[in-house]
Amino acid sequence: MAGRASWKGYLKLSLVACPVKLYPATSSTAGKISFNLLHKDTLNRVQQKYHDPELGEIDRADLVKGYQFEKDRYVVVGGDELEAIEIESSKTIDIDGFVDAGDVDPIYQDSTYYLAPDGPVAEETFAVILEAMKRSHKIGVARIVLSGRERLVTLQPIADGFRLVTLRSAKEVREPASALDKLTAKVPDDALKMAEMIIAQKPMKFEPETFEDRYETALVALVQSKISGGAPVIAKAPERGNVVNLMDALKRSIEEERRPPAPSLGKGAAGRTAAKAKAPATPAAEPATKKKKAGAG
Repeated sequence: MAGRASWKGYLKLSLVACPVKLYPATSSTAGKISFNLLHKDTLNRVQQKYHDPELGEIDRADLVKGYQFEKDRYVVVGGDELEAIEIESSKTIDIDGFVDAGDVDPIYQDSTYYLAPDGPVAEETFAVILEAMKRSHKIGVARIVLSGRERLVTLQPIADGFRLVTLRSAKEVREPASALDKLTAKVPDDALKMAEMIIAQKPMKFEPETFEDRYETALVALVQSKISGGAPVIAKAPERGNVVNLMDALKRSIEEERRPPAPSLGKGAAGRTAAKAKAPATPAAEPATKKKKAGAG
């Protein structure tokens, strides 16, 4: 497997254990355009500096970690002290038990990793645990220390390893009532039937590989046009008509869904945006006085 493992340790099922390695399954920066901060006049890239109220600008090497236990009072914790703290899950993923996949509310799911055996010697034990979990149709619940925190995780068996998902703690998850008020609106039967009809007319397969970030595509086109010195390509969303009446909106929606499908919003939209970026800038219209002379001649 390409890349460097982000964690190495042991996978343990009761008294059975084998060395494993963990790889991030996702990348938040892959294929994404990013910007640097520049000064608006000099266009020099600015630098972030650390500043002490007494000493002024200081070097990063002089920084230590401190915990504020009272206002303006801190206790300093050194790096060697943090390294000395080790619990079992610092080096071992000990499976505590098993649950049905549907028992884990998606709101608790955080980051996803792949778990693989660390070396040929580990493969047999790893494969036994993997196959047994596949046959049980369960996912494992365990703990692991990542980035200085002990995290609850789930282990789901896949083709040649496990998908490990870190879970948020209950303290991190807000109750729906903190944002959602109880709905009091009465649902009209005829409107409900029409909404169900629209849903039935829009079946699709979940194919995330066909999704393309149209905003990212438009952003790249804008940057490319500015690099080439052309007029900036600004993509705008189509204007929507104001529909006030719910039933009117539902009827229009059903009519729209009955029409032939429009071109894909993935590659088709990207191609159109790219074509706009490559097209030469439209020449500016000549001044009215010049047009008059040309007509007179």
